[in-house]
Amino acid sequence: AIDIPIGLHHNGPRPCDQEARLLLGSRRSSVFPAPVRSVLQARSYNEACELSFQAQGRKLSKQTYNILAKIRAVDALLQAQGSLSQRLVEVHPELSFQQWNNGIPMAHAKKKAEGHHQRLQLVEPRFPGAFAEIRGRYKRREVADDDILDALACLWSAERIASGNHLHVGQPGQIDACGIPMQILA
Repeated sequence: AIDIPIGLHHNGPRPCDQEARLLLGSRRSSVFPAPVRSVLQARSYNEACELSFQAQGRKLSKQTYNILAKIRAVDALLQAQGSLSQRLVEVHPELSFQQWNNGIPMAHAKKKAEGHHQRLQLVEPRFPGAFAEIRGRYKRREVADDDILDALACLWSAERIASGNHLHVGQPGQIDACGIPMQILA
């Protein structure tokens, strides 16, 4: 369960991203648009923006560009080993936290003190001491508090996915042009 877009459209937004935004309501801005497939070949932010604009009429966000190498690596892996798409799935931590919070979106942004506290209140009973242990191993410049909490939310979702008790966002069976599923699980 990874927080990286899997399955890319060729000319517009992915339906699973649009559905996730609707589900998250006030936290919808946490789901940034996945890039279109052609952007994977870009080697600079300007080139990525140009390719995105050509394909869908809008530029690429800086946030998306900052994880483009990771998206590219996951996409290449899934194209080379298609059977991995049964085990490697996309999870969005904000959807995970919403599900974990009885279907109610988090009231505060994850980078705010209130948002950190709200998420930690969910994490601590399920994974006692995990946040503190991880925080103690890494410097803040290596990993931010919200990234640790997001990873633990992905772990929580992975457990739900393994048990078959998870939220499925997107149309079942929808795949991209390379045969990779376009869905978000939580």
